[in-house]
Amino acid sequence: MLPARHRLRTAADFAAAVRGSGGARSGGRLLVVHGRRAAPPARVGFVVSKAVGGAVVRNRTKRVLRHLVAARLTRLPDECHLVVRANPAAAAATTPELAAELDRALDAVLRRLDQGSRTPAGVPS
Repeated sequence: MLPARHRLRTAADFAAAVRGSGGARSGGRLLVVHGRRAAPPARVGFVVSKAVGGAVVRNRTKRVLRHLVAARLTRLPDECHLVVRANPAAAAATTPELAAELDRALDAVLRRLDQGSRTPAGVPS
């Protein structure tokens, strides 16, 4: 289970993570992960629309994604906010497939956020 303090809850938090300046995004066939630097602690939100399927399918997909992200919380920097959006193909994906795509997208987003946080030598921050 994803601890309450690590959950994005408000629409403003989701919007900031998805559309905020200085953010990063990586996606694939199953998932899209949006991330940006923000105030600690690391927080994660999930978007699983009706395009993914009916209520049972959407809730199952969210449960699997929450479980996968909870296991990866230690990889997230404390000042990172993420939104994980499931694409319609995620409904038919297995848990290992979702895990592999999540790992790939998460690595790419964290790498881009890390590169964006560095300032070139001689340039004041």
